[in-house]
Formats: sequence, structure tokens, C-alpha cells
Amino acid sequence: MTFETQQKRVHQHVDTLLQAQISGLGDHAPTLKSAMQYALLMGGKRMRPFLLYATGEALGVEEQDLDAPALALECVHAYSLVHDDLPAMDDDDLRRGHPTCHIQFDEASAILAGDALQTLAFEIIVNHPLSDFANQQRIELIRILSRASGYSGMCGGQAIDLDSTNKRISQSQLELLHSKKTGALILAAVEMACVLSPNITDDSKALLNKYAQTIGLAFQVQDDILDVVGDSAILGKPQGSDQQQNKSTYPALLGIEGAQRYLSELHQEALQALRALPYNTQVLRSFTDFVIHRNH
Repeated sequence: MTFETQQKRVHQHVDTLLQAQISGLGDHAPTLKSAMQYALLMGGKRMRPFLLYATGEALGVEEQDLDAPALALECVHAYSLVHDDLPAMDDDDLRRGHPTCHIQFDEASAILAGDALQTLAFEIIVNHPLSDFANQQRIELIRILSRASGYSGMCGGQAIDLDSTNKRISQSQLELLHSKKTGALILAAVEMACVLSPNITDDSKALLNKYAQTIGLAFQVQDDILDVVGDSAILGKPQGSDQQQNKSTYPALLGIEGAQRYLSELHQEALQALRALPYNTQVLRSFTDFVIHRNH
């Protein structure tokens, strides 16, 4: 099975399960329900669920045990995008080639949709059917996701990002920002897969965490590069939006060629971590190449 086929299968699988979650909600707040569905299902590459499933497959975890954390990750990710796009944050009108949630609906509905998607993530982890072993890991799954989502992770990273706008910050500060804003959920995808594997060693966990941290950083470096050289029609958002908002980015700090060199170094670091693992990591290697070479 090619990587593209695997990616399409995961995308369809996750979308089907997400639609079922939305359909299972009551009809007492139809606009909110529509806004949640719009935010979850209007596009996206499902990269975090794919990484979770790929890691779980390498570790021999049953796919049905990976469904709950995969859906929860995507709910948190979708909520974060809805809130990031709000006028009080990045004030974006376009996301994934579509009007952002507050433009498609209204600001209040977008805020509530983000709130409801965040809590839905934890409801899924609590209630979704799991095997006996995975059932014992629910609290640990919640711990990982809550840490990655909140002050210590994504929300803290967004706060640093807002505070860094119109300022010149160091590379170490930029990496701290993105390790939280972007990298925390990517790391969580790998950590949750590890939690669901009963026989994984501490050494393998450390290598997979190193891989996830590296690929999370590489994802952001490539994102920054694409904001400079990408095509708006492919990106699904205006090209150059980071520059227009005077955001801290790797091309701004290192220059475009320096950022591309750094991306290449991160690519090799990620592959090196995978080579040291005692598992079949072919899908993870393909995922790594996809992150590095993607054009949107």
C-alpha cells in the first residue's frame, strides 16, 4: 500500500468517525452543531491522527484502541484553529481554502464551537470503547492530551506567539514557541500511541519522543518556508500572511536558505531516531518525508 493510499484511508476513517460524533449530538443548538461540524470536517490533512496510527501500527497496537485518541486530537486541533483565526488572535478570514468559522457563522458561534470541540475531545476519550488494557490507560491519555492542549502546551505556545509579534526573538525562543504551539499535539500523538503499547521499553519511548519533537519542529519550519514561497491556492490561506502580521518565523530569523538548511538537518535527525528503533518504521519514514516535502 502506497503512502498516499494509507493517508487517504486514515483521512476517510477519521472523517467517518468524526461525523458520527457530531451526528450523535442533540439538536438543541443547531447553529453551534453546524459550526462544530464545519470546523472539524471542512478539510485538513489529518496529520496528527495519521502519526498516531502509524506509531501505533509500528508498536502493534490495535487500530480500534487508537480511534479514541485520534478523534480527540483532531477535535483539539480543530478547536485551536477556530480560536487562532478569531479577530482577537490572528484575525484570519481564510482557512483550508474556506471562510474561517467566525466568518462562515459569527464570532460568538466560533468561540462556542471551539469550546465545545475541546470538551468533546475529552468526552471521546472517556466514553469510546477500548480493549481491556487500553481501558486502563484512559486517565493517562487524558493527562497527555490536557497537558499538550493547555498552558504547558498549545495555549502557552499561542500566548508566546502573540507576545512575540512585532518583536525579534532568538532561535531558542522561537523553538520554545513552536514546541508548544505546534509541537505539543504532535508529540501527544506519539505519546498516546506509546501508552497503548503494553511492551514498549523506556529506550523506545525516548527515541519516539525525540522523533516526534523533531518532526514537530520540522513541520513548523516547512510551514514558515511555505508562507514565503508557497502558492495561496495550494496553501488554503493568503501567501505571506505571517510576514504581513510581522510574526516571528524561521525565514525571518535565518533567511530562506538558512531555514531550508535547518529543515534538511531536522529531516536527518528524525530519520536517525527512527533507524535506532527495533520496529518496522517504514510508514513513519514515509510520513517524515511527506512533512519535509509537502507543498501545503
